[in-house]
Amino acid sequence: MTRLQALIRKEFNQIRRDRRMALSLIIPPTLQLLLFGFALDATVSHLKLGVIDWSRTPESREMISTLTESKSFQLGGYYGSIHDLEAAISRGRLDAGIVVPYEFARRIERGTPVDVQILLNAANANTATIAQGYAEGVILSYNQTLRAEGIRPRVSVVNRAPPDRRSLVQTVTAFLYNPGLVNAWFIVTGTFGILLILNGSLVSATAMVKERERGTVEQLLMTPASTTDIVIAKIAPLFVLLMVMASFAIGIMRLFFAVPVRGSIVLLVLSAGLCILCGIGIGTFVATFTKSAQQSMMTAFFINPPLSVLSGSLTPVEAMPQWLQPVTWLNPIRHFGIISRATLMKGSSVAVLWPNFLALIGFTVVMLSLSIWRFRKQLG
Repeated sequence: MTRLQALIRKEFNQIRRDRRMALSLIIPPTLQLLLFGFALDATVSHLKLGVIDWSRTPESREMISTLTESKSFQLGGYYGSIHDLEAAISRGRLDAGIVVPYEFARRIERGTPVDVQILLNAANANTATIAQGYAEGVILSYNQTLRAEGIRPRVSVVNRAPPDRRSLVQTVTAFLYNPGLVNAWFIVTGTFGILLILNGSLVSATAMVKERERGTVEQLLMTPASTTDIVIAKIAPLFVLLMVMASFAIGIMRLFFAVPVRGSIVLLVLSAGLCILCGIGIGTFVATFTKSAQQSMMTAFFINPPLSVLSGSLTPVEAMPQWLQPVTWLNPIRHFGIISRATLMKGSSVAVLWPNFLALIGFTVVMLSLSIWRFRKQLG
């Protein structure tokens, strides 16, 4: 027992001298647990709702207020035409839309059925399904309000059950971009960006650290090449291999999951290349702070899971707390996910996606510049 106590004391002293290891064992899991608890929530709330009110009556305004006063939806603005409403949904400014017909109040007064159209962005099939349930629940509440006022409403759900003969206000839902509500389309287009960043960062960090452990970096410094040339020469082969992997991934999405290609495949490939370069920059930057492959893996584990969780690839950003949603715009995976889904499922062009392209370019330039700067400083 005395020998065992001495060995245990020695290991504790070793950990105490290596403060970086002790901190990596305590702080990252704690922060990630807090982050995952906030971000990994399937509950969707405060969906932005666009409104076309052709009735413009107290009855229609009351129904719209019933929708927007709930926690499920928030008013995203009024629109004058279906084209403008669909364009806003396509650009990501709205999550849903409602179209109230001109004869809405007149039919309610007469006790005849009236249809209210709900437009949903079905690129995320799970969110669209939840939003449909929210809208139908609010319409049910509105009909109960009418019943309290002496009008005999009768409710039916058009898309989930045969119409009730007693129905007065009915919802007719249109799912945009993913009519079949194929949830795999949302998953594979989101995890695509995660794989690009994850593989790019891990492979580049491991390659850089192993190069330093073998002592070949010092030999490269004896050549006329500059540090920038050395970094670029190391990045180029990794970039080519990862682009081949990205091409295979696009083929798999198309072949096995039948993800449509409604936009330009060139835009998707260019954004994938930027995402790969950003991941390589992250990995190279991490490698300049670590001394071994094990340390680089631990540091990458601290960086990559939060990037994945805050990307909106696995769970919708709308399900995250309001204070956390702006942080997701600092995540390159979020921008790539928007580009991939808009290009494949919506057919969007550069005119719509240029802010996300600029963000990816900015992340790439910053991370590669920091990597080269840190590498020069380390060699110095």
